[in-house]
Amino acid sequence: MKRVFLKSGLLALLLVLIYACGAGKETAIELSEAEKEIFNYMENDTVTIADEDSEYEIIIIDPGFNQWLRTIPKPEGYYSQNYLENRNQILVTNWNLRATQPFNFDPDLYLMQIDYDSQIDYGYEVNYKLYFYFVYFQRRYNQRLGPWLPRI
Repeated sequence: MKRVFLKSGLLALLLVLIYACGAGKETAIELSEAEKEIFNYMENDTVTIADEDSEYEIIIIDPGFNQWLRTIPKPEGYYSQNYLENRNQILVTNWNLRATQPFNFDPDLYLMQIDYDSQIDYGYEVNYKLYFYFVYFQRRYNQRLGPWLPRI
């Protein structure tokens, strides 16, 4: 009798622990209707990310990104440059790992590595647009490049 009680008690404890580990974790990205409409946009549009004070630039050719950038994310100045740089470092590292593993990750999504050096000051605009490209990319293609869900 004690043995049955002990086993069922351990089972109940195990179930509580499993539930507790999964509770509060977000598993899916919720998209707004405006985002869904933009993600269905198929015309090529190009965004050049450059800082006037530096010689660095990034060119992004992804259908809908320019429209998404103008309408969906937080405005420039909402996040600090330090915040954006820290996030970009993590996101670029994970992107580059995937770009070097075409058999494990879709090579059509991760075409090339991004040369991003955390010791270089790329300026606010470059960091802002790069960060929000990563958010756009993750939301549009249902990818996860960091330990957090990509939020706007």
